Amino acid sequence: MSRNKYPTLKDIQEAAERIKDVAVKTPLLRSAPLSEQLDAQIFIKPENLQRVGAFKFRGAYNRLCQLSDDQKARGVVAFSSGNHAQGVAAAAKLLGIKATIVMPSDAPAMKLENTLSYGAEVVQCDRETESREEIAAAIAAKQGTVVVPSFEDFDIICGQGTVGLEIIEQGRDMGVAFDGFICPVGGGGLMSGCATAIKSLSPDTEIYGVEPENFDDVKRSLESGEIQANSRLGGTICDALLTQSPGQMTFEIMRKYVKSIQTVNDSDILQAVKYAWENLKLVVEPGGAVALAALLSGHMDVRGKTFCVVLSGGNVDAGTFEKAIRS
Repeated sequence: MSRNKYPTLKDIQEAAERIKDVAVKTPLLRSAPLSEQLDAQIFIKPENLQRVGAFKFRGAYNRLCQLSDDQKARGVVAFSSGNHAQGVAAAAKLLGIKATIVMPSDAPAMKLENTLSYGAEVVQCDRETESREEIAAAIAAKQGTVVVPSFEDFDIICGQGTVGLEIIEQGRDMGVAFDGFICPVGGGGLMSGCATAIKSLSPDTEIYGVEPENFDDVKRSLESGEIQANSRLGGTICDALLTQSPGQMTFEIMRKYVKSIQTVNDSDILQAVKYAWENLKLVVEPGGAVALAALLSGHMDVRGKTFCVVLSGGNVDAGTFEKAIRS
């Protein structure tokens, strides 16, 4: 069956049907503390409450459930620092598929342990000197397994886009229209899918992304009109957002829909993790808190507007969390 080059609203709606009985439809919550502090109407979409503690389960399940019986029998391989690893491992377990995950040796212990708990086999590598993609490709070539990318994939993007679809539908049920949407950005899978859904249903909603300072490949890519890469592959507390560059598909989608990308530093991010714990009563990992950090640190003026902010994950090691709440 032929399909469009890039995902459409219909593709995302079909993904929502596939995952509806297994993924959590996370709530859309108006935050009184945030709204009062920012003199705005701020709603949060807490994907830290999603299965495996991150939005990644949505795309992983949407991808894996469409494999043929032969592909399922041969298994899958993925590469990830943690949240995609957990998403693929959990989806594979539900579907009875063998999963091998290539993870950097410095991945948070919680993410490694959770991935193993879902029954996946983990192959560790050095983030700085080895290519996760090449290792995964070699495993796939040797074992005949299907490679499941973390963001540069049609079905992964559609699955992640169900977050944006839910936001608009839940907002309408509450009588809320959004002036803006703000979301963490790594490789761009979540942003691409959400932007496609949101702009299709609410064209006037402006789309913003947030990256860690010094790992702003998407910001530089969109500003230059060409895909840019990060020079370093490690060195930020946001392990979930450590991708070298956006993919061609995610880049093109973001170029079409995203108004701008902001950057925040580690100090701002730790403060956002602390704020989420103290004021929102939510545990959010650093990479999942960057959009919140951009609002709290004043990088965006949202006064008088209605915004939705995505908290994309909550898988934070105890040591990092302690550092945040003591900051």
